[in-house]
Amino acid sequence: MTMPPLSTSVLSVLRTPVLVLGLASLLVLAGCGSNGGTRRVSYETEEFDSTTTHTRTYAATEAQTCEAARRALLSQGYMISAANADLVTGRKSFQPASEVHVEVEFRVVCAREGGKAGKRSTVAFATALQDRYGIKKVNNSASVGVGAFGSLSLPFAGSDDAMVKVASETLTDELFYDRFFALLDRFLEGQGGEEPDVPSVAPEAPRPAAPLNPAAPATTFPVKPVPNPG
Repeated sequence: MTMPPLSTSVLSVLRTPVLVLGLASLLVLAGCGSNGGTRRVSYETEEFDSTTTHTRTYAATEAQTCEAARRALLSQGYMISAANADLVTGRKSFQPASEVHVEVEFRVVCAREGGKAGKRSTVAFATALQDRYGIKKVNNSASVGVGAFGSLSLPFAGSDDAMVKVASETLTDELFYDRFFALLDRFLEGQGGEEPDVPSVAPEAPRPAAPLNPAAPATTFPVKPVPNPG
């Protein structure tokens, strides 16, 4: 038995819900894609509300504070790359995995803090930058001459390994900096906390002249007689 063909109006009625459902699905997918595709960058959480993570204040001069920071880094195996009265930088290497290399660059800036007259105060700003490197394998290829067809590049088993920087991040762990500042404080206490006082040398007073001895005989000189011209 042959069924009669459906009329155009009936097909339109059946097709409308399908189209509406398809459009709704596309809108939902587009909404999910727009929300999920937007990645939040890390600096959006930077609120600039704390000044204690990277800073400490010490009752010392800039030179004393940076010298204590230099000794603190040296005691932990850092290679010092720069050191002066107001800046110290050092680097240390780590190997957390067989194909991962990490380097931490530690920087300390010593700046004078305004205070009362006669009291010295220095603010130490510490920042650690962590660079992560990974091994990148590069396959080598060789060119082989094929006569009239020119040269043909063929890969072979050899490869070169190269360290490539894959990430760089400033460390923000408060406990990490707390341990460093505590060690800096220990080395600063070893210096005495104050510069040694240089004793002032008073100008030497002039020595009084030796008193005359009245008992000493007076020195006399002979007087020659003057000849009379007449």
